[in-house]
Amino acid sequence: MMAVRAESDNSVGAISLGFLLMAVLIIARLFILQILQHDYYATMALSSHEIYKKIHPTRGEIYFQDTRSRQEYPAAVSRQYYLVFVSPREIAEADMASTSKALAEILQFDATVKKTLQEKILAGSKERSAYYPVAKKVNEATAEQIKNKKIKGVYMVAQEHRYYPENNLGANILGFLGQDKDGNPLGNYGAEGYWDKILAGKSGFLLGERGALGNWISLAGRTSVQAVDGADLFLTIDRTLEYRACDLLRKGFEDYGAKSAALVMMNPKTGAILAMCSFPDFDPNNYSQVDSLNAYNNTSIFTPYEPGSVFKPITMAAALDLGLLEPNTTFVDPCTRKIDNYTIHNALNKCYGEQTMTGVLENSINTGMIWVEEKIGRERFGGYVKRFGFGEKTGIDLDTEAAGNISSFDQKSKIHAATASFGQGLTVTPLQLAAAYGALANGGQLYKPYVVAEVRYPNGQVIKTQPQVVSAVISPRAAKLITGMLVSVVEKGHGRAAKVADYYLAGKTGTAQIPGPGGYSEETNHTFAGFAPADDPQFVLIVKYEAPKRAWAESTAAPVFRNLMDFAFDYYGLPNER
Repeated sequence: MMAVRAESDNSVGAISLGFLLMAVLIIARLFILQILQHDYYATMALSSHEIYKKIHPTRGEIYFQDTRSRQEYPAAVSRQYYLVFVSPREIAEADMASTSKALAEILQFDATVKKTLQEKILAGSKERSAYYPVAKKVNEATAEQIKNKKIKGVYMVAQEHRYYPENNLGANILGFLGQDKDGNPLGNYGAEGYWDKILAGKSGFLLGERGALGNWISLAGRTSVQAVDGADLFLTIDRTLEYRACDLLRKGFEDYGAKSAALVMMNPKTGAILAMCSFPDFDPNNYSQVDSLNAYNNTSIFTPYEPGSVFKPITMAAALDLGLLEPNTTFVDPCTRKIDNYTIHNALNKCYGEQTMTGVLENSINTGMIWVEEKIGRERFGGYVKRFGFGEKTGIDLDTEAAGNISSFDQKSKIHAATASFGQGLTVTPLQLAAAYGALANGGQLYKPYVVAEVRYPNGQVIKTQPQVVSAVISPRAAKLITGMLVSVVEKGHGRAAKVADYYLAGKTGTAQIPGPGGYSEETNHTFAGFAPADDPQFVLIVKYEAPKRAWAESTAAPVFRNLMDFAFDYYGLPNER
């Protein structure tokens, strides 16, 4: 009896221990499920018992305009395309070749892609794959052809994509719509990047209970927040001027063998950008097909450079504003200047003798500009350069803008201010030059450049951009005087290649050596900067080529300036001045 009782006690103990271990395991498992993995299983529960549907808003559209008629032209719109895919497990092995052939013919696949498609269908069939994507962004006409064929196992899903009707036109103004790391739409560069949140709108959602069969439980209630569509942008860009400007700039870019090219055309009375071009460029419909990522950068706002002689009117305007000289003030050219152990020459080592200040600009005399800068003084000169907007971003409503560099004014040695007087040792963007020349053109007011004229929200609200004066840089008198001097540059000086028969143009050439690690290279940047008509300026225009295979800006940037201005006068129907 004692032996039996001992054996019974051992069995009870073993069973108790087993239950205890099971309890510990259950508690541990519950701890893992309810505490450590709570978020994961809460999400699983949401998927099983609730429905969460994200409602995507429609992205806002972007429009060019006709400045005269206010007619609008779509530049970036949302368009319905189709994703074509096959379900391999639905296609019999005997039909795989015919299916591949039919799709290849409609989608215009070559033999290699057709063979790959057939192999993918076969592999997917053996692996029982649910689907295999065949083509993205298929247009409606092609999708209709596929639909009419009624090919078994071939399906299509409508998808919304960004479409740019003008292809490359204005690409660096618009940017493009790409994706973020999670596959969500994301605006990049230009207006698409700067205005991404406004264009994208706000997503909504629908949340509610569903039963075991997946049906809505009507009595359980639903939470609904409607999506808010994105706003439309109406640009200041005149489509006709943009087309003509970019066509002229592109031809020069190709003919002159330049590394890059930029153009900015602006209304000096408002700061509104009428045309803006940058080369090399890209097609935003196929933005991945570029030779270099640099194609995405808008050279007009992103690439600072040493402007050379087009900066001389800025220096001269400062001296005129301070009353230190007049257009007929004379100066005797010493031919060279030695400053801080540097010897500065005029272009081609020329010597001009006695000259007026107008003659200094007409002949683009470096030593004359140093003489003017020394009258102004380094600190005052640096102050004027900053007031003209150099050294900081203009704040234009585009991605991505650079500030340029005027840190040479922080140096106390005389050589830095001396070379800055004729546009070396500092960097600016074409857009900054356009804004600064706009101040010369409009009586001394520096306007903030902008490209979005109106933001139009889905609820009917319209917000119009109001022209914004950044500062009064120089007096109206100084602006009139420098305008007259720049007209003389075009009529008699190095700017004659920009002359237009029936109008007076104010402008200046700039041919500047490009700095490098070992000093200045033999390659040069060519710029023509100016405005017209001189009596009542309607346009400021900057044309710039990087390292063209021509000697001087008179033969590259100036002709483009002349041809575009001539076109603009006719396009706007402006009365003759002469």
